[in-house]
Amino acid sequence: MTGLGLFSVASAPKTAEPRTRTFNFEYTATVPAQAAGVKEVDLWLPVPHDDKSQDIRDLKITAPVAYEVKTSSYGNQVLHVHATGAALQGFTVSMKLQATRREHLNPTLAGQPVSRKDLAPADPNMKRWLAPDSLVPLDPKIRLWSQEVIAKAHAKTDLEKAKAIYEHVVSTVTYDKTGQGWGRGDIYYACDARRGNCTDFHAVFIGYCRAAGIPARFSIGFPLPPERGTAEVKGYHCWAEFYTKETGWVPVDASEAAKNPAKRAYFFGAHDENRLEFTRGRDLLLAPKQHGGALNYFIYPYAEADGHPVSGLQQQFRVQDLAKK
Repeated sequence: MTGLGLFSVASAPKTAEPRTRTFNFEYTATVPAQAAGVKEVDLWLPVPHDDKSQDIRDLKITAPVAYEVKTSSYGNQVLHVHATGAALQGFTVSMKLQATRREHLNPTLAGQPVSRKDLAPADPNMKRWLAPDSLVPLDPKIRLWSQEVIAKAHAKTDLEKAKAIYEHVVSTVTYDKTGQGWGRGDIYYACDARRGNCTDFHAVFIGYCRAAGIPARFSIGFPLPPERGTAEVKGYHCWAEFYTKETGWVPVDASEAAKNPAKRAYFFGAHDENRLEFTRGRDLLLAPKQHGGALNYFIYPYAEADGHPVSGLQQQFRVQDLAKK
């Protein structure tokens, strides 16, 4: 069977409108006091962007020194703070905003009307989403493993191939953050250990898709507690999308599927509304460019003192849901 037959939209729930969530979000970063002799500190924070699944409003930045928001790799928005003088004794930057996040459903898989615009890639970086990352190489071994998964599933179309890869990842990788090595999105670590967090799950999914000639991209942000209210957000979450001409971009969350088996089918073709995206892509150069190497991914604060990475940064993230009007 080819085409969309394996993913019949007749069995998909007909959703009139995607679920939405509106909330305030606060991102705070503190740079510690620097050693004597340090002349300047540069701090970079990711800034969430508008897209089809989220609207960002009322962005308010508080900093003791001058700052600017610039566009970097893949259209990511970056807050840059340059500190000298008294600020080198330590300073805090806060970013407050209001966001509305919409459930992201692929219309084809959700059984919704599909326009030509829905199927268009609308991404200037399509070639990049077929290329390797530092920790997700596309060497002969990765290509072989990808083809073995596809062949075992007798997948023919790109959609079938991506589904086979998704099922393989969800079935063979365990969500487990014990020990060392997890969280870097190292495809070889994930394929060997068969465990890790969202970064590791999606390294395998994205790597195998790209090895099969299917564009796939990585996004990172924060998960929001399903319960509405006010809460501290403890850490990041990441997810993926892949592209086919028959479906357009398809959202995927393999690690959430592994954690929630009842939603395994849902997370092939959907991202829920309980998240806020900040940046896209890996091996990132910031704006202005950092002196250190490209960042594996960018969600937490990054700082340099006289061109050298700063350790001991503190961070806090909070969400406050807003009542529906």
